[in-house]
Amino acid sequence: MQMTTLLREPAKRKLLLSAGLSWLFDAMDVGIVSFVAAALAAEWKLGPQQIGFLAAINSTGMAVGAALAGAYADRFGRRAVLVATLLIFSVASGLSAFATGFAMLCALRFVTGFGLGGELPVASTLVSESFPARDRGSAVVLLESFWAAGWIAAALISFFVIPVYGWRAAFLIGAIPAIYAIYIRRAIQDSPRFQGERKLPFRSRIAAVWSAPYRSSTVALWVLWFFVVFSYYGMFLWLPTVMVLKGFSLVKSFSYVLIMTLAQLPGYFTAAYFIEKYGRKFVLVTYLLLTAASAVWFASAVSEGALIAAGLCLSFFNLGAWGAMYAYTPELYPTAIRSTGAGFAAAFGRIGGILGPYLVGFLVARAYKVTAVFGIFFAAIVVAALAVLLFGRETKGTDPDGLPAGRPLE
Repeated sequence: MQMTTLLREPAKRKLLLSAGLSWLFDAMDVGIVSFVAAALAAEWKLGPQQIGFLAAINSTGMAVGAALAGAYADRFGRRAVLVATLLIFSVASGLSAFATGFAMLCALRFVTGFGLGGELPVASTLVSESFPARDRGSAVVLLESFWAAGWIAAALISFFVIPVYGWRAAFLIGAIPAIYAIYIRRAIQDSPRFQGERKLPFRSRIAAVWSAPYRSSTVALWVLWFFVVFSYYGMFLWLPTVMVLKGFSLVKSFSYVLIMTLAQLPGYFTAAYFIEKYGRKFVLVTYLLLTAASAVWFASAVSEGALIAAGLCLSFFNLGAWGAMYAYTPELYPTAIRSTGAGFAAAFGRIGGILGPYLVGFLVARAYKVTAVFGIFFAAIVVAALAVLLFGRETKGTDPDGLPAGRPLE
């Protein structure tokens, strides 16, 4: 596979590893919140709707951060914005350990989300435009695989740290990336493509994203992002709590979710292989439909074995689809508007991330069955797959800067 060849290049390997570690820290923080929510529910006597609101406020910050960071990255550079967002989310995460009440924690989680949401589309844009067309899809999916490593780290921290030292210790660990930001500032550079690109005013970039050459792609992309993020955060942030609702202890639910999380890595690696072999649309549609089927299986599973098997499939296919989505998104736009287009798509998706967890809390509080809740996510994922299948444009092997976009961007 060609990606094994590209990773022999020291500069490419260093870029992927540096951006990947920042991605890992992002995932670790998001993952910790899902485990902390289950612990807080017991310690602070929080109801399901409050847990849903905590996840929603984090996604609200991510939506704002994705839009602003994406726009600023096209103006001031990918590296500068990547470092700034890394610092914002790590400092706010560390401060979350000192929250004295639910309102204070929500405020800090908004700021944390702002940094998290801003970093992700900027990092994927930087990696995408730094690799040649034959390799960039695999490179971005490999970048996304660090998300699985971050979730595994979160599960390990939650399994070994929270039961012994409490949830505040887990948030303190989330401050570690502030130190890493000092290194990443020296380790990576903006891509030559971006450095040589004329910087456009903000209004021109927004107009270009919605101009004729990109309008249908933008609509399909926003639908894809909305429903994928809606279902992902609705399902995965609630996994530990859902396991408790199914009758398992808090510690046992943490261990089961850790096992399920391990399936994310092969999900990413298979997607990284297939995305260059069969194309972006094939991987997205196939993995999304299999995610939908896994969601129904997980919700209806009654035995421990079936529950774990369904959870493994859910993690495998859902995170493989995420990797393909991050690879696909920057390829739809030329360099001058790439980060803006990716950032606003991610920001619109985060609205789904606000609604998904809150909807679960609302329905659980009213004693809806888990099967009914996951049925909603099944439908959402199918809609996302259809949007790509019917309206998405295949980008495998294409050069976004070679598209007929010169006139709208001038």
